[in-house]
Amino acid sequence: MRLDKLLTVTATATRSEAARAVRAGAVLVNGVPAKSAAVHIDPERDAVEYCGRAVMYRTHHYIILNKPIGYVSATEDGKDPTVLELLPPKYTALGLFPCGRLDKNTLGLMLLTDDGDLAHRLLSPRRHVTKRYYFRVKFPLTEAECARFREGLVLEDGYETKPADIALSSDMTSGVITLIEGKYHQIKRMMLALHNQITHLERISFGPLSLPSELARGAWRELTQEEENALREAAK
Repeated sequence: MRLDKLLTVTATATRSEAARAVRAGAVLVNGVPAKSAAVHIDPERDAVEYCGRAVMYRTHHYIILNKPIGYVSATEDGKDPTVLELLPPKYTALGLFPCGRLDKNTLGLMLLTDDGDLAHRLLSPRRHVTKRYYFRVKFPLTEAECARFREGLVLEDGYETKPADIALSSDMTSGVITLIEGKYHQIKRMMLALHNQITHLERISFGPLSLPSELARGAWRELTQEEENALREAAK
């Protein structure tokens, strides 16, 4: 693998940044300054340092993002900004994509990755990987309506949803919903089937991942190794 490619696929630097760092003598291969960004290395065996920091080779990347309102869950869109635009260029060049979708006006936890196999398994209803959402609705819900919600509802297009849990707060207009599937606008459509309307929706967990309290709206970070391992376990 070329040295500059290693630095880009590890989200260490863009190709232009890598070339500048090599010219400045700031990239070491096995302790020796690299003479060219095009030099070929073995990412499994060679030790690479970029500006004094060890570069760790990874085949895939996993980003947790606290999605704000107004961004669409897509890799590109001709009208609205996408969640990928919240990341710096060295990450957007990796081929990341959203694992599942959140509506433009839905907030909260989003997983971005370039691991298509894991994303497919996490999103498969057969795996029963849960997604939890904090919600508010326009009108108070009754216990009878919550019971219908838990049994599964028939939507306006005839689709019958799988059973979904709902835990209602004391005000009867907010609470937490847990799904194992993720159809288009599913929660909003389920509430419409109960003649109600979602006024706020925020995903607070996805499988073993919970939205970190310290992660500000629009902020992101890479998953820890423990979080990656938990995701793989959930997708088995």
